[in-house]
Amino acid sequence: MEVVLEKKDAADWVYRGEGAANLVLGYSGSTPAFIGKVMRLQKAPINGSKSMNSPTALTVHERLLWKDTEDIVATSNKELACQLFVKHIMSPLLGSTHVDSGMRVPASKEFLESVEKNVICQRPASRVDAAKVDTQCDSVLLMSDHSLFPRGTHEVEPCISVEIKPKCGFLPSSKFIDEGNAIKRSITRFRMHQALKLHQGEVSEYSEYNPLDLFSGSKDRIHKAIRDLFSTPQNNFRVFLNGSQIFGGLGGGADSTDFVTRGKFEDALKCVIQGGDGLRTMSFLLLVAETVHKSGVLDRLLEVQKLDNLDIDGAIHAYYDIISEPCRVCRASGKEKMSQRYLSLHSISLDESLKIVKDFLIAATAKDCSLMISFRPRKDGNPGSPYNNLYLDSTNQFFDYKVNFIDLDLKQLKKMEEYYELDKKIVSYYNQMVETEERQKKNTSTMALKTAN
Repeated sequence: MEVVLEKKDAADWVYRGEGAANLVLGYSGSTPAFIGKVMRLQKAPINGSKSMNSPTALTVHERLLWKDTEDIVATSNKELACQLFVKHIMSPLLGSTHVDSGMRVPASKEFLESVEKNVICQRPASRVDAAKVDTQCDSVLLMSDHSLFPRGTHEVEPCISVEIKPKCGFLPSSKFIDEGNAIKRSITRFRMHQALKLHQGEVSEYSEYNPLDLFSGSKDRIHKAIRDLFSTPQNNFRVFLNGSQIFGGLGGGADSTDFVTRGKFEDALKCVIQGGDGLRTMSFLLLVAETVHKSGVLDRLLEVQKLDNLDIDGAIHAYYDIISEPCRVCRASGKEKMSQRYLSLHSISLDESLKIVKDFLIAATAKDCSLMISFRPRKDGNPGSPYNNLYLDSTNQFFDYKVNFIDLDLKQLKKMEEYYELDKKIVSYYNQMVETEERQKKNTSTMALKTAN
């Protein structure tokens, strides 16, 4: 695409949402090349940290880590390295039909500055305080808008899409999990993190969502997972109608779904889902659950997530060997038993250490990505559609559907220490919370006995 985005183009791009590292815009203009596209812009932290841009895309140790993928190692552009990671690593693992690596388009600094000004009022305050558009970038990532079906037919059916953050779909069983972290083997990371987020004020109530339900392969459990996500969407469940968001939070998330929100959503479904008032939402959630089950895409995602077979408690030791530094975890423990437990990890070859950390980071991307499922009612007598289809018995409708993975970001090697510290913080707080609750129950029982006597 021979085009450079200039200041005059900024008004055609509207805020769609954002994550920790990127901001997403949708196109509202009339240029044919951009219709049906979304733009991902990198963000730069407000706190004075250096931009994500650097003369070399990867550090010395990252080039060692990704040495088997020459394109990634050779590029001097960090943004391009991220795109090539999706193309060469994640697409083969998750299936090219479900992954869009996008294309880079040159952008002027004036374009990026204008976009920053245009969208700042729509961004959540917490996101604005943390980061801004990185105006030092010289290009942006253009991708298909997976909340829509590509244009090309004379009859345009309404399209409804759901974006789900599945999170980690399994419980770790690594022998390297520290004894103090044993609870990780029985309680999901999502559930434990909810406790910490609630304590820190990031969410106002627990989500009942359990990723193990979504990944279970059971229709009933998948349906329960979708209902739980709808009840407490936070930043894990969003719905779009014809490309415009109609449910869920933007960049900061939404807590519980109240009566008014449910009513508005029910009304918005009229043009897509048949049925009486009060029934359309239930039918839509069932449609999503049936599609997750039928498509089988989460089976593949789970396989990639399980590349992390040592847990961060094991992978962190391989990380320190890669960067040729004394293992801070072993040093901090000061226990002979601890050193013996991890001796085997510090005795393996460099290539084995590289594989452990590489697999961990790929799995981290898979645990943090989103799933976009789009639907449109299928006209009778349209057997030539290139899309998969599903019959929804409750509404007597056929739907075309397509499934895509998005937000497949390349994780930086230096994040390993952050992952370890966050994991430790999450587990520590959850253990404290459980101990406090047990102590309170014991005190309550004691008081009850005293009162009875």
